[in-house]
Amino acid sequence: MIESLTGYFHSRQYIPFLRMQELFRDIFSVPISEGGIHYLLNRFSSKALPVYHKIKDMLTTSSTVGTDETGGRLNGKKIWIWTWQNDRLTWLKGTDNRGYRTIEESFPDGFTDAVLVHDCWRSHFQTGVQTHQLCTAHLLRELTYLEERYHHRWPVRFRNFLLDGIELKKKLDPRDYYQSLKETTDIENRLKKLLASRIDKRHKELVSFQNRMVKYKDYILNFLYHPKVPPDNNGSERAIRNVKVKLKISGQFKSWKGVENFLVLRSITDTALKNKQPVLNALNIIAKLHGTD
Repeated sequence: MIESLTGYFHSRQYIPFLRMQELFRDIFSVPISEGGIHYLLNRFSSKALPVYHKIKDMLTTSSTVGTDETGGRLNGKKIWIWTWQNDRLTWLKGTDNRGYRTIEESFPDGFTDAVLVHDCWRSHFQTGVQTHQLCTAHLLRELTYLEERYHHRWPVRFRNFLLDGIELKKKLDPRDYYQSLKETTDIENRLKKLLASRIDKRHKELVSFQNRMVKYKDYILNFLYHPKVPPDNNGSERAIRNVKVKLKISGQFKSWKGVENFLVLRSITDTALKNKQPVLNALNIIAKLHGTD
């Protein structure tokens, strides 16, 4: 039980080691050193690896996968925390780079049956997938900036087009994805007109945004053709945000082993939460497994 509680306090409650020592001592009357906590987390993470790898394998056969990355700190140096996730699974990994090398090492065969949801970071477009879905939340934030920057009607029209597409998504019945709908056709036609509109070249950032949308036009409205594809990448941002919360509370990571321990256990914790499973119960099951140490 102590082992699973250590994993729970670490990956679910983000409790720093010194406070964890105090908690075990004052509430459970269990004296434990900081080194002891490290040992328990190392052993527990080792036991959890088969589940962690299973989550990864299940993602490779999923129909929808969202991905994102964010910076972290390891002994004062910048590292990158990546996630691949959907509504049932979360898989997190820490690396020393933000490039395609991390994707290639993590998922060399890509997600051949999936729609990959992400922002416009170029590395994601190199991933082998069925198709892509751009995060409309990112696009809407950019459009708000462009409207304020240029006071131009085009970003307003594009924003309204996206918002109408998102509203349509909420109204679609599962059967609607497999037939031609006038509402979907109308949204597609609005996109074509927006991409064909002429914008004064002096509005450089606005022109650049339009050119990017022309380049990725096939990835803007896929959420209207796939029932499980969301219009945004908020799920990935939530998975990443949990790591940020941990760093804010506990400070930077001290070793790559510490990075791995947290991300392995956080992947399992987040997956349990998504499947409405009690986190501590899931961790108790893992703690009863035989470790590899």
